[in-house]
Amino acid sequence: MNNKPIHKINEVKQSLELFLNHWLLILFCVIITVALAYIHLRYADNEYVAKATIKIRDDKQSQKLPSLDDLAKQGLFSEGTNKIVDETKVMLSKSLIKNVVSNLNLNIQCFKQGKIKELELYKNPPLKLSFFANDSIIHEVDTTLYIKIKSPSEFLLFKDDGKSLISERDVQLGTPYTFGGRIKTGFGDMVITPNLGEHSPTLNSNLKIKISQIRNVVNKYQKSILISTSEGSSVVNLELQETIAQKAIDVLNELIKAYNNEVLLEKEEVVEATSEFINKRLTQVSQDLESVDLNAEQVQKKNKLTALSAQADLYLQSERQTESQIMNTSNKIQLISFLENEIEDENRTSDALPVNIGIEDASIAQITKSHNELVSQRDRILRNSSEKNPIVIKLNNQINDLKYNLRSSLRNMKETSQMTLENLNREEARIRGQLYSAPTKERQFKEIQRQQGIKESLYLYLLEKREETAIMLGMYTSSAKVIDNAYSTFSPVAPNRMFTYLAAFIFGLAVPIGFIYLSNLLDTKIYNKEDIVNLLDIPYIGDIPKTSKKHKIVKKTDYSSKAEAFRIIRSNIDFMLKNENQGSKKLFVTSTKAQEGKSHTSANLATSISYSEKSVLLIEMDIRIPKILEYLNLKDKPAKGLTDYIADKSIKPQDIVLKQKDNPFFDIIPSGTIPPNPSELLMSDRVEELFNYFNGKYNYIIADTSAVGLVSDTLLISKYADMFIYVVSADGIDKRQLVHVAQPLYTEKRLPNMTMLLNGVKSGKKGYGYGYGYGYGNNPTKKKKWYNFLN
Repeated sequence: MNNKPIHKINEVKQSLELFLNHWLLILFCVIITVALAYIHLRYADNEYVAKATIKIRDDKQSQKLPSLDDLAKQGLFSEGTNKIVDETKVMLSKSLIKNVVSNLNLNIQCFKQGKIKELELYKNPPLKLSFFANDSIIHEVDTTLYIKIKSPSEFLLFKDDGKSLISERDVQLGTPYTFGGRIKTGFGDMVITPNLGEHSPTLNSNLKIKISQIRNVVNKYQKSILISTSEGSSVVNLELQETIAQKAIDVLNELIKAYNNEVLLEKEEVVEATSEFINKRLTQVSQDLESVDLNAEQVQKKNKLTALSAQADLYLQSERQTESQIMNTSNKIQLISFLENEIEDENRTSDALPVNIGIEDASIAQITKSHNELVSQRDRILRNSSEKNPIVIKLNNQINDLKYNLRSSLRNMKETSQMTLENLNREEARIRGQLYSAPTKERQFKEIQRQQGIKESLYLYLLEKREETAIMLGMYTSSAKVIDNAYSTFSPVAPNRMFTYLAAFIFGLAVPIGFIYLSNLLDTKIYNKEDIVNLLDIPYIGDIPKTSKKHKIVKKTDYSSKAEAFRIIRSNIDFMLKNENQGSKKLFVTSTKAQEGKSHTSANLATSISYSEKSVLLIEMDIRIPKILEYLNLKDKPAKGLTDYIADKSIKPQDIVLKQKDNPFFDIIPSGTIPPNPSELLMSDRVEELFNYFNGKYNYIIADTSAVGLVSDTLLISKYADMFIYVVSADGIDKRQLVHVAQPLYTEKRLPNMTMLLNGVKSGKKGYGYGYGYGYGNNPTKKKKWYNFLN
């Protein structure tokens, strides 16, 4: 039959009993943790969540539709996933959150003090603080003020500790402050005024004003605001958890507003730079045009050229085309020169370069756009940093490289345009040479007219661009489109009462169970039968329950669990020795070390057997530390004993036998005088003669021997034994020591018929008891208490 399932069941049962035997401790820990959870929930502030959803617009989407490849990759923001992530970083920048904190005055909090906890008054606090110092000083203040309302017009003001008055003036004059009066403090003067209406302060109310450093508040919200988005999506989710739901809503809405304002300022900065460039060029072109017009007027007056329109038929179609090309090329060269001057101008108010000024070249447009984006990114970082920031240095290097590339591209384009212009001028000269019949003065006026036309066209072009820029400035919209304004369910999300109680319950179970399990895991002591059976491959004869020290020896009429245990052991001994030779059954009792109950077991076993009217001779062979007579409560010690018999050959065996007056079946041979050489004494032939003499005269001969783990006395006389009872003390010996001593003795057969006996088993912690005593006779077993349901 396979015993593995039964063994597994027993292991599980033992594990359960291990914890159930400590159920009072576990219950106590659970009650404590649940009580702590209740106290925590009683005094903890509720927290609420506010959420908002926005969509980040991409400027490129308004210029062109995305391709199918872009949509297949990552949606509309095929190139902008990193851009969306960057924008979320901008939203959590210190500068933006600082604006939010300043606009909502989040660094100044008002609390109403109660007996249990404080209540923050966010909307319409009863008091308003006004400071004479500037914001840079107030933003660095970190203090707490306590206010006690004395009357509708007066109040007392205390320091951080809430006990001392705020200044010596209060101590000397003993008068409170008046609402609206100027108060001197260490961070500057301030004025406290009450709010009128339903939120006005009540008499004798205690208020607390907490002023925090704005950078600490900014750091708090940087960590508290959660921003999330999906890959390829331009939708951004914002979330904030606060003790006041309305505050969380206001913070998110203000953050979105501040972000949109920041983006609009960046866009308008580029447009304003372009507009400034166009206005400067318009002024210069206007002056040039005025000069050309004046020159033309003077030439007309000097040469009396009034009918110029009549000479228009002299121009050929080819000359018109050439002039048009010369005009376009000249404009292009002029614009390139303007842009070069703009790049080299160190007095510009902004590093941003103008865009869309008429130079139709893809590479220059791309370089200009990249340059402006880097300038915006650098300026954004400089708002919260300095020029020494490694990122700023890196961006400056990139900006300089782009300027260098832009200068090179403009220079190459200008050289190419000038070569084109020279070719066009030569072509025009060739055509003009063919018109030999035209008067020289008219040809001169024609040159002036051409210059006049070039300046007029450039002037009109710049006017058009200025108007486009003005229109663009008014058409910019915010980048963040609000899908859902900040909202809250106004239901607390923390602390979670059910989760808190559940966690407290689990923690209350885990701590004692973990402690019990770890203690059991690290415990190397022997406690019950299973510990011995699983540890040693040695026959097990029984166990003795732990009883009161007053009840040392079992009685003849005894129904206790201890007496029943010895009866069972007596039966087991008879069963194991039923095939032994005729004569006395010689039982030797030993242990690993002292104080394990070896002598106690010997005395009780001999007494129990004698009560069955079997003759028993108990020999006290532990001649080093004898205790048998003490256990049997024999105060009158005999003059001679075992050691005297071995040392003195004149003494006969029957001379050292001590008869029991009240028990004719029980005789004792005491140890006698304690010798200086016990081991040598036990090696004497007199010991063998003693056993031969009494063999057959008694049914049982029980020898209380020395501890085998300490001395070799027992091994010297082991050959005279029919059975060895190896006593192990429950909760008294280490498993490793027992394995090291007992198992080799059994394996090497140095102790005949060696069996294990567990002494002092507790019916509680790890000792599970075996139910000795069934309530028969005059000493019935007592009724169990309700909490001892495991025993």
